[in-house]
Amino acid sequence: MSKNQRTPVSALLQAHPVVAVLRAGHASEYAPVIDALVKGGVRSIELTLSTDGVFDHLPGLKQEFGADAEIGVGTITCEQEAVRALERGADYLVTPAMVTDVVRVAVQSGVPVFPGGLTPTELLAGMQAGATAVKLFPASTVGPGYLGQLRGPFPHMQVIPSGGIGVDDAADWIAAGALAVSLGGPLLRDAFTGGDLAGLTARAGKLSSLVAEAVQARGTR
Repeated sequence: MSKNQRTPVSALLQAHPVVAVLRAGHASEYAPVIDALVKGGVRSIELTLSTDGVFDHLPGLKQEFGADAEIGVGTITCEQEAVRALERGADYLVTPAMVTDVVRVAVQSGVPVFPGGLTPTELLAGMQAGATAVKLFPASTVGPGYLGQLRGPFPHMQVIPSGGIGVDDAADWIAAGALAVSLGGPLLRDAFTGGDLAGLTARAGKLSSLVAEAVQARGTR
């Protein structure tokens, strides 16, 4: 596959345009949290490499949740991590910065990849390298209006904002043209420290509904 032939966004993410970013003390803590998110309608789960044990637990999590969710690996910063994530079955790759070596590995494997960047130069470099979409990070530092400005010169750029986005902010990003929204702490809160998982499911359900309404409203304009 050439760099100009990008792997498309999954049908699952198009139908449920929310990514939950999971960071925990160890990947062994992930399963009940993923279950709570899926029950709330969040179907795209990003496991971050800032958590220990991701590569060891990824195959089992894929087996447990693969029928209902896609599970990707994020916080990838080098080609070696990308290769290992793909070997363990990652459904997509995410980087916190514009690491084009990771984009290349994903493109060659036909797996969606969302490299991170903030400036127009960085985001364009990701798209030119063959990214499925680019991750606008850290999104909360610039706000939805920044995405609206980007869509002037780059009307076809697929963007997923990430970093500091709250549940109640998500619809504004969709309205500004985001492909999907990516949430970590504001969605997860205390889920990994003994928090109420039913509360997490409720937040996930609220988020899913707000995003779905925003997508529908955007489509009617």
